[in-house]
Amino acid sequence: MKPPSLISTGIASFLRAEDIAWLLLFTGLAVFGPDLNYDAYIILLLFAAFLVAEPKIKAFSTRRGQIVALLVKVLLSYLLIGFSHGIDSNYYLILLLPVISAATSLDLAGTTVFILLCAAAYLSFLGFINWETHYIPPDQQRLLCLHVAFIAVAGYLVYLQARAKRDEMLRTQEAIDRLTEANRNLRRAEASLRRSERLAALGQLTAGLAHELRNPLGTIKASAELLEKPATQSNPAVMQELTGYITSEVDRTNSLISRFLDFARPLRLHAKAADLCETVSQTIAQMRPRAEARDIRLETAIPEYPVEFSFDSDLLAIALTNLIHNAIEASSPGSVVLVAVEPRGGGIHLSVSDQGTGIASEHLESIFNPFFTTRTDGTGLGLAIVTKIVDEHNGKITVQSTPGAGTTFDLFLPAGRQD
Repeated sequence: MKPPSLISTGIASFLRAEDIAWLLLFTGLAVFGPDLNYDAYIILLLFAAFLVAEPKIKAFSTRRGQIVALLVKVLLSYLLIGFSHGIDSNYYLILLLPVISAATSLDLAGTTVFILLCAAAYLSFLGFINWETHYIPPDQQRLLCLHVAFIAVAGYLVYLQARAKRDEMLRTQEAIDRLTEANRNLRRAEASLRRSERLAALGQLTAGLAHELRNPLGTIKASAELLEKPATQSNPAVMQELTGYITSEVDRTNSLISRFLDFARPLRLHAKAADLCETVSQTIAQMRPRAEARDIRLETAIPEYPVEFSFDSDLLAIALTNLIHNAIEASSPGSVVLVAVEPRGGGIHLSVSDQGTGIASEHLESIFNPFFTTRTDGTGLGLAIVTKIVDEHNGKITVQSTPGAGTTFDLFLPAGRQD
């Protein structure tokens, strides 16, 4: 035997709220109905069972099935009236069930057909009267006409309301379809815009790379042409200097191409829960020798407790290394570079501040663009890579700089990012 909880769950899944309402209604008709006989009780039971079962039978969900179900309701209504005094039955209103069902599911012609069918079914009981022994007074005749008129009026009113509801639903669906189509068009436009942006960015990167490569290639070419001259070949010192130029420019070109590939290569974010303070400490330890070589002090302002959230520690270490390297290069001997970490507003605030020369205001909007640099030995890809890493973490990077006073880069990372 199933546990009571499973039984109640099964009953609840079978019986809907409207099913219970039908059962209560027909139970009330059976208990409180006047002059009911055994046959009428059977008809009421069949009627209730059919109304409960109808929505659960797939065959009745088709157009033909709906018409069959309506005819069954008409038949059951006719039998109930017939077994409860016919034309004098107090249950004539049961004919409203097939009429209202037709009004809510069929068009005007179908509704009219079922109104006429129910009216004919009701008035057909007049044919069972023995007119030689039975007489219907005029007031009862008018009452019968009112019964038929009431059924017809109720059917048409329900039809009008159902049609208005269907029209409203149709307009709503059309509006939804228009919005869906507009949304699809918007997504296509956004995709086209992203493709255009990628092509524009690719063109910008290509132009920047070509510009950066032109200088070392020019030096290499000029050095090679000088090496071909007899006067140069007879002077070992000059030849050594020129070969040194070629070697350094080749190394510079290789470094530039490597950094360009690092920037152009799609990032694969491997975010997992880690302590940001530990990543910052490790990066500071790696950058400290470079800072000490330039007499720069690296200081930190990080919490004593772990700041854990989901991020890619390797990529964030690369971004932090670039920022610290730039801060060291911009700082004068004896100054301080400060790296700070602070949980703030549901996220993490990471900042790198220096006391260097600062950035001119006209350059602030361009420093994150690829190949933009104000240093003669810079490639202009460091901050572009930092921005790309921050974007992959769904974060944001901003810069504040005062010429002659220093620069601060602020990174805001969402603490709730997951894999």
